Amino acid sequence: MFGRRRGNETAGSSDAAHLTGVPPEAGVLSCRVIDQYHQPVRQARFEVTDPIGRRIVSGETDPYGGFLAAVPEGEYRLAVTAEGYAPYHAATLVAAGGRPGPGDIMVEAVEPPVLPRPGHWEIEPTHSAIGFSARHIGLARIRGRFNTFAGAVRIADRMEDSSMHVIIDAGSIDTGVRMRDDHLRSGDFLDAARHPTIEFYSERFIHRTGSRWAVAGALTLHGVSRSVTLDTEYLGLGTGMEGETRAACRATTELQREDFTLTWQSMLAHGIAAIGSSVDVALDVQIVHKN
Repeated sequence: MFGRRRGNETAGSSDAAHLTGVPPEAGVLSCRVIDQYHQPVRQARFEVTDPIGRRIVSGETDPYGGFLAAVPEGEYRLAVTAEGYAPYHAATLVAAGGRPGPGDIMVEAVEPPVLPRPGHWEIEPTHSAIGFSARHIGLARIRGRFNTFAGAVRIADRMEDSSMHVIIDAGSIDTGVRMRDDHLRSGDFLDAARHPTIEFYSERFIHRTGSRWAVAGALTLHGVSRSVTLDTEYLGLGTGMEGETRAACRATTELQREDFTLTWQSMLAHGIAAIGSSVDVALDVQIVHKN
């Protein structure tokens, strides 16, 4: 069921269809996302799909928690996600020229996961991964990973004062194609013979909201150091097979090759770059507490 409808107090007032200029065969899907205190939830992610799962429209709620879209009449599935709140899923019918709906959607707050206790933690490489992807000839993405890396995290009494240091073996790059990997290790790209390691060091853990953190630091790649921020989701604590305490997180960032003088380029017919200028990096990390 949907949350309470509050009539003209919602983002979907009776004038919504007129304001958006929708065609007569379409309807208006309008709502406001609120918390249990009836306060608007801004920047909640909103996705509308048809009954077989095809995405019709998506976006974020405005500063007042509102979301409004013109869609063909029919049945739709709604998914609302917001940091610090439980996901919301429901179905709705949109009628052409009908009253905008569904009205207010109330999402429930969830407690953020318990933070790891202060002390020395180490990355457990067997259950961690450092991967990347880059656009290839403007079409599909090449995906790869680094197979060898190590790292340590010092959790401070105040989480924001924590630090981490990660060292990656540049020569362990692996995209599943030997010829391509040899090229990536060469002087055209990583130049692993001259710059055998990639290092990230951070002393800034910035709490954003809920389980979201920004880990800001310096990345040294190809002999060049640049400031990099990891958009990090803390996943919580767990217990390993031998009873050890573990903590886990996911993190992403985007790098520009030129920032690290990785400027090799090859242009194909019609001026299409063989490899895109940006590289998406994704980390799935488990850390283990060390006494």
